[in-house]
Amino acid sequence: MFESAELGHTIDKDTYRKEVPLLREALLEMQLDLLQAAKFPVIILITGVDGAGKGETVNILNEWMDPHHIQTHALSDPTDEERERPEMWRYWRVLPPKGKIGIFFRSWYSLPINEALQGSGKNSELDQHMGRINNFEKMLTDEGALILKFWLHLGKEQQRARLKKLEKDPKTRWRVTDKDWQNFKIYERFRRVAEHALRQTSTPDAPWIIIEGNDPRYRYLAVGKAILQALQTRLKNGEPRKTSVSVPPLLTKIDKLNVLKKLDMSHKLAKKEYEDELEKYQGRLNLLMRHANFKKISLVTVFEGSDAAGKGGSIRRITGALDARFYEVLPTAAPTEEELAQPYLWRFWRHMPSRGRLAIFDRSWYGRVLVERVEGFCSESDWMRAYSEINDFEEQLIRSKTVLVKFWLSISKDEQLKRFKERENTGFKRFKITPDDWRNREKWDEYENAVCDMIDRTSTEIAPWTLVEANDKNFTRIKVLKTLCKMLTEAL
Repeated sequence: MFESAELGHTIDKDTYRKEVPLLREALLEMQLDLLQAAKFPVIILITGVDGAGKGETVNILNEWMDPHHIQTHALSDPTDEERERPEMWRYWRVLPPKGKIGIFFRSWYSLPINEALQGSGKNSELDQHMGRINNFEKMLTDEGALILKFWLHLGKEQQRARLKKLEKDPKTRWRVTDKDWQNFKIYERFRRVAEHALRQTSTPDAPWIIIEGNDPRYRYLAVGKAILQALQTRLKNGEPRKTSVSVPPLLTKIDKLNVLKKLDMSHKLAKKEYEDELEKYQGRLNLLMRHANFKKISLVTVFEGSDAAGKGGSIRRITGALDARFYEVLPTAAPTEEELAQPYLWRFWRHMPSRGRLAIFDRSWYGRVLVERVEGFCSESDWMRAYSEINDFEEQLIRSKTVLVKFWLSISKDEQLKRFKERENTGFKRFKITPDDWRNREKWDEYENAVCDMIDRTSTEIAPWTLVEANDKNFTRIKVLKTLCKMLTEAL
């Protein structure tokens, strides 16, 4: 795989001086077109062999293009803050928006390759990690991102000569560290691990571009031309045609199974019993979140449900038991302009809590397969592939020691009508009812079908849905608290 990058390509000074001005002008024009169109982001990964000129290449790209519209991230080992969150959180939070270029000097490949190299991870673990990276990159490209992955390569003798040359020159000596020479000693092993990883992750939508790194002039021109060609092609042809989603037919279209209609909506809880239970489970929740082991995990709760089903009231009964310093309530409304410029999961990734904290989502990432599906805010291929993307997202949360509790609050159509009218007739509740609520009610059956599909496809063994019969508010609030205490107890 790397043989062609060890052939000793060079560019003479005259050719370089002649080509660079033309390339820079073309890159700046394409960058301006990209910014004005603002249809997709560009993600550039610069990685490869030590001494192959990764840092120099990143500097050249910032010199040749307008750095105001480039976000460069030289990510080192994870910080304490990053270690307390899911592994991919540090990358999601710095993705470039549409119209911008993000350059990653070191990337999501660095840590798994280093772990495999140091022997702290098995080959099967590396394979699993590369599979997760493929899923991550596929989601980004499905959302429209242009991903360019450059591997700057040197043969072993080329690397030795390059390191010695840098070390000999007082101006560049600082670039060579003891770690570089230590890595040189295990070059062959590094090459095998890297080639294995690259073969698994060179996909049609995000292929690896291997560039010989020995001659700086050749390297700079090769990388610059590859970026220019990719930008020209994408800006000319527009977003690549999305492939059809290969998934089984939706359950509701096969046997009309409706899990919501199977719920017993007659559950009630008397006021005195409710007050006793409320005090009991609020106290238990408070103690659980003060448990010493809670500092080793994080907690995420998701509240979805019909309009007026009591999500806000249930959330208040949770927060009423807790210290406000250790939780955050995140109401999800229509995406902002900033959020629309990113993949749809971005606005949720950036709010993932650190260890010892709780994040409560009042509506969530499930909007993609509910309101966006029913209202036509995204294409069918978008919401169909979202099921697997959401499952993958939640698996990453759980793998990072996040306790994920998902509630669907369900009420009958008659009970919803009763609550809507009550809100209209109560002064301090009028803000809770909007024309959208009445309009959504007209699509009751469509939303019900979407909910059934969502539950079927995303209620997994590791992240199940808890369906809450919500016609009686007292019963709803206690069931939510009991479920939360139960799942948190099991985790601790």
